Amino acid sequence: MKKPKKAYVLKLYVAGNTPTSVRALKTLKDILEQEFEGVYALKVIDVLKSPQLAEEDKILATPTLSKILPPPVRKIIGDLSDRERVLIGLDLLYEELSEEDFEE
Repeated sequence: MKKPKKAYVLKLYVAGNTPTSVRALKTLKDILEQEFEGVYALKVIDVLKSPQLAEEDKILATPTLSKILPPPVRKIIGDLSDRERVLIGLDLLYEELSEEDFEE
């Protein structure tokens, strides 16, 4: 797979230090280290400590991953255990498919 050329800005909204929040953060960090290799910025927001940030960004459930840049903004809700779903949500799998599946 080609390395992403864009920088990704991500926010992960969690509710405290629950097993689901910890799993989502670990899974996301694994994906980012393997697929994005330093071309990302990740901010983890605990909605219990900063509820106003969750309200401003219209976060209704946790954990929620929000991709801010590159546009469009996308949100993925859940523990992020479905790697393919996360990559599609970050527009990375689409690039991989379009480059490999449509070459002649």
